[in-house]
Amino acid sequence: MLEFSDVLAARERVAETSRHTPLEYSHTFSAMTGADVHLKLETFQRTGAFKIRGATNRIATLSEEARERGIVTASAGNHAQGVALAASRMGVDAKVVMPQDAPISKVKATRSYGAEVVLEGVDYDAAAEYAHELEAKEDRYYLHAFDDDMVMAGQGTIGLEIVEDLPGVDTVVVPIGGGGLISGVATALTGKDSDIRVIGVQAEGASSAARSLRTGELVELDAVDTIADGIATRSIGERTFEVIKERVDEVVTVSDDEIAVALTTLLERGKTLVEGAGAVPLAALLYERFDYGEDETIVPALCGGNIDMNTLTTVIVRGLAETGRYLRLRTVLEDRPGTLEEFVGIIAANDANIYAIQHDRTSRNVAMDDAEVELDLETRGPDHVEELIAALEQAGYEIDVLV
Repeated sequence: MLEFSDVLAARERVAETSRHTPLEYSHTFSAMTGADVHLKLETFQRTGAFKIRGATNRIATLSEEARERGIVTASAGNHAQGVALAASRMGVDAKVVMPQDAPISKVKATRSYGAEVVLEGVDYDAAAEYAHELEAKEDRYYLHAFDDDMVMAGQGTIGLEIVEDLPGVDTVVVPIGGGGLISGVATALTGKDSDIRVIGVQAEGASSAARSLRTGELVELDAVDTIADGIATRSIGERTFEVIKERVDEVVTVSDDEIAVALTTLLERGKTLVEGAGAVPLAALLYERFDYGEDETIVPALCGGNIDMNTLTTVIVRGLAETGRYLRLRTVLEDRPGTLEEFVGIIAANDANIYAIQHDRTSRNVAMDDAEVELDLETRGPDHVEELIAALEQAGYEIDVLV
């Protein structure tokens, strides 16, 4: 099993390639939660995520023969970029298999760092199957994204930085995809101070670690479904499962809506952009998915900032809708002059702002003498949304809330 000494040795190997990222106190999230919250900003890491650490450590420890053969790996995006940059710096040929719907920004970045990218499979696990085919066909070394001691050790250098920058830390909250990050971080933290609590967080739609711990056996999901593509794996690794069982105190899950709220709140209040996977530790804290005390010193590890701009738009809208600041509704009006004006007049009287409006007189969903109307509205919170809908319904309109 991975040992603390492995993480210490990894720090020397990754020092020139990876950055020692900031650990910043957050007034905003401390006030919101009552805890003493410090954010580990791994979003400022080279390639925008922690994966450069593990990739560098693994390639640095390969034999010369393995390096000459070249490497192949599979990734949803962040590991791909870490491998591409680390391999390029060490003169190793790298081929990366990514899911067919991998974010365009991550595909482009991986290619820009020097790796050949192959798009194959519906998710990470399918991409990994094809990468193993290439391993055999092209006699390359397969560099696993998480189930590898040297990869885990490299990721664990984050834990060393946290405990050395904040010696009084009580709890560290870490996202879990395949489990390599939390395995390394937990090994580092418990090696430094066995009293530090380690909390793992998964998306509800990719909760293999949480289910595996409940059953005591490694669980592989049939499919994954989450906006947090960076942790969308069907299963954690066999080696990471053993480390998690021994060194992680608790694993919890958060919903996509909660992830969206955490991401948008961090962007608006913390002026920091993360991807879905990077937001899950903060979501677990904000929604109290684990117990913590007042003034407890907590570090959510924000471990990825590589979000596709199209995805970001969707997530922001979802986050605003969840907090009552964006509303999309539908109603049916009589198709006669003045009815739309009357309807939007109620909206204006209740201080909601119209982003967009669609008035369809030809919809097959309504009677010939009616018109279907959809509106996107800016609202001020859940109470305001309730007041607006109540006012419209009191005026006799039937309202369907779409978002």
